[in-house]
Amino acid sequence: MKFKVFLTTDAEEDIYVIYKYVALHDSIGKADYIFDKLQETCLSLEDYPDRGHLLPELERINIREYSEIHFKPYRIIYQVRKREVFIHCVLDGRRNLQDILLERLLR
Repeated sequence: MKFKVFLTTDAEEDIYVIYKYVALHDSIGKADYIFDKLQETCLSLEDYPDRGHLLPELERINIREYSEIHFKPYRIIYQVRKREVFIHCVLDGRRNLQDILLERLLR
């Protein structure tokens, strides 16, 4: 049985910001490709939500309810509750993410 996947407003905004940045600094074709792959990766959680791993930034402070998968260099941070997957963030993994994660996930 498939899980239901939800993107939070923050995650949708993250994808939009990534799209705009890539379209401006590379090409619309590349932005379209990244957008499609991010969407595909997010939706793949319908079938295999347990394949992700805990976030090291949060695990260090004993928070273990969030997992992540990647479409490099992007990190897709999500939480599984019963048969639902909530995607909270889609962030560039080249950034220092600890402060962003704490701000977003603990509010």
